[in-house]
Amino acid sequence: MDLFPEGKYSFNFNQVSFNPQLILNMSLDKREFDVIIWGASGFTGRLVAEYLFQNYRHNELKWAIAGRDSNKLNKIRDQYLDEKISIIIADSFDKVSLSKMTKRTKVICTTVGPYAKYGSLLVKSCVSSKTHYCDLAGEAQWIRKMIDLHHEDAKDNNVRIVNSCGFDSIPSDLGVYYIYKNISKKNLSIRMRVTGAKGTYSGGTYASMQNIIKEAFKDRDVRKSLTNPYGLNPLGQQDGLDKRDLRSVKYDKRIKSWISPFLMAGINTRIVRRSNALSNFSYGKEFTYDEAVMTGKGLKGRLNGIFLSIPLMFLAAKPGSFFNKIFNIISPKPGQGPNKKERENGYFSLRFFVFQVDGNKSIFKVTGDKDPGYGSTSKMLAESAVCLAKDELEERYGVLTPSYAMGDNILNRLISKAGLTFKEIK
Repeated sequence: MDLFPEGKYSFNFNQVSFNPQLILNMSLDKREFDVIIWGASGFTGRLVAEYLFQNYRHNELKWAIAGRDSNKLNKIRDQYLDEKISIIIADSFDKVSLSKMTKRTKVICTTVGPYAKYGSLLVKSCVSSKTHYCDLAGEAQWIRKMIDLHHEDAKDNNVRIVNSCGFDSIPSDLGVYYIYKNISKKNLSIRMRVTGAKGTYSGGTYASMQNIIKEAFKDRDVRKSLTNPYGLNPLGQQDGLDKRDLRSVKYDKRIKSWISPFLMAGINTRIVRRSNALSNFSYGKEFTYDEAVMTGKGLKGRLNGIFLSIPLMFLAAKPGSFFNKIFNIISPKPGQGPNKKERENGYFSLRFFVFQVDGNKSIFKVTGDKDPGYGSTSKMLAESAVCLAKDELEERYGVLTPSYAMGDNILNRLISKAGLTFKEIK
């Protein structure tokens, strides 16, 4: 909050006062880099680096790539970038190296997951170094931990820690934000339905999913957090009208279609609800939201739903079980992912069915022009990092959501640069 809105400095006869935010900005302006991509030698990290290299001149964005393996980073630079891009070496478990890295930049953009394994010290370092941060975390239990450990300190240090800046959960979070900008009514009931998507997943994504399941089987508190629809809301605000995420195929009477569980609903819905809570319930305390895959009408729709839900059974299987071992064999390994043609030919299409208290209905659509997990995700994360580094944002700090931290700024970037569309269709 600007303590002296009339200007940068406020004078009287007896004292000189200054705006602490100005001092922070001055400090950030002196940093060597605007953005450091942490994990640039990984599959998604390399895509983020490629995007920045192709879309931002070096004189308009100062950025570097970072990781623990200099040989891999040099190969990435030689193959996809150029010699102007600096390389920084650090280790996820080395506090000193992380501190040296985070103090050199305005923003850390990280693709290194599972975040519960490799991200905790980095977040702590960013908070201590007064460095903004964005990631692709879909691990609700870990985000909860980061909120509990660092939200207040991040607020005190004027730091933005922004999770879930990829397919989970920007289309959902900014989709709902866009709807409220256009409808301007509270307590809507919104049902997001995946109506189309083409893409695959990488070994890194699968590793993160498996880590969540392992933690859930080991720790009762983790299971409790994961099953709470409001688990990412501030303490004391973890209740509402929403129930647990869909677990089986069912017929949705309001949209007249069969629906199937959506893998990303577990994180997306909680991010949307946290956005509502952080904004002092701007969506309303009786706002409801859920997500699922829309599979069609009649017998065909039901069978499609059953078919799509089968992989989820394998993913949710107990670690070490028969089903788990089978999925481990057929799933890609970390560092693997869809090729360029698959990414370019991919897409996603989401429908938001909006029901107002007065009975009025409307439908909004959010689309992406590349595969959701990598082509689109890398652009969303990259633009989030640039947004945090370069845009004039509202003075909101702590462990935040994309829409609450970046609002119109990231929405405009997604539309103009990242290939996303947001529009009302009915």
